[in-house]
Amino acid sequence: MKSLAAVIGIAVLTWGQGAAAQEKITVTDLAGRTVEVPHGAKKVILGEGRMFYATVMFDKEHPFEQLAAIGDDLPKFDPDTWDKYLARFPEAKDVPMIGAAASADFSVEKALELDVDVLVVTLGFYDKIKESGVIEQLEKAGVPTVFVDFRERPTQNTVPSVLLLGRIFGKEAQAQAFVDYYTAQMRRVYMATNGLKADQKPTVFAERAAGLDPSVCCNTFGNFNFGEFIAEAGGFNIGSKYLTGVSGVLNPETLVVEDPDYILATGANWSNSNPGNTAVWLGYAMDEEKAKEQLAGLMQRSGFPELKAVKDGNVMAVYHQFYQSPYHFVAVQALAKWLHPELFADLNPQATFAEMHERFLPIDVSGVFWTELN
Repeated sequence: MKSLAAVIGIAVLTWGQGAAAQEKITVTDLAGRTVEVPHGAKKVILGEGRMFYATVMFDKEHPFEQLAAIGDDLPKFDPDTWDKYLARFPEAKDVPMIGAAASADFSVEKALELDVDVLVVTLGFYDKIKESGVIEQLEKAGVPTVFVDFRERPTQNTVPSVLLLGRIFGKEAQAQAFVDYYTAQMRRVYMATNGLKADQKPTVFAERAAGLDPSVCCNTFGNFNFGEFIAEAGGFNIGSKYLTGVSGVLNPETLVVEDPDYILATGANWSNSNPGNTAVWLGYAMDEEKAKEQLAGLMQRSGFPELKAVKDGNVMAVYHQFYQSPYHFVAVQALAKWLHPELFADLNPQATFAEMHERFLPIDVSGVFWTELN
């Protein structure tokens, strides 16, 4: 086994020789850092596998071609999506899987052995990855690290993140096409909800990863992520009253006192990460009857049957992985139609989702990505 210093030394030489033939561009990432990267990078590591949701639309025929490796979280936390892409692109199984860039499993040495030319990391991991020394070690090897954000402030940062990735991959036109579509779809909701007064916005409790750990209640969102989605959709996110960060735990007694108008549960197939979960397994492999059954089961937990939202049937489950996906405009539309059916009588989120797949993705729509209690 070569020493890390030796690997870095070799990588500097190799990267310098290979990158010489590539145009380099200077970009500003979502951490506000100025970074020099190869334009049309050939070997990109996605520090989180679920960033693939964003990069796949750059090349529908060869979505794995420019990837040196991806984080192992995609098959771990979203196996239905991974399996669907594997069925369409069997060669995906040959793409190396690595530990998340901010985890102890991430190996700089392994990254350099893959001859990587840029590492892409989610902004929420900035402090952790900086403290770990990964950025500095890769920089010494001539490999830049770039931060994007689809998770903390998705409604603000999706557009610049997609455009940034488009520049790195050399797929600016594809990135701009998606951004134009994303903006149009988000505005279909915003232009209607922006004028709502406070008393026209129903209260919503969003339970983050409901049932992932059956013994835990109640994880929720602050004024970030799904908290942003709720606000965009014309609701008031209860978690924003109590949390200053992205997410945290709301005391079940507080939930009873608040007695929200609506309850939102996020769910996905977490069978690989926590086999004992009782979540709603939303995604490409779910069917409607099973989803409703699982959602009804969640609402039988202690304290929930007495809540106004449950009694009135104002309960919805939404695909959890929208929370770090550029496709979250579909979730915003679904939430808006749920909270304000009269205002959005002509809006069809399912049709939007199908159109997005047809225009930007190499797979078709299947499964269930949101469902209501009744």
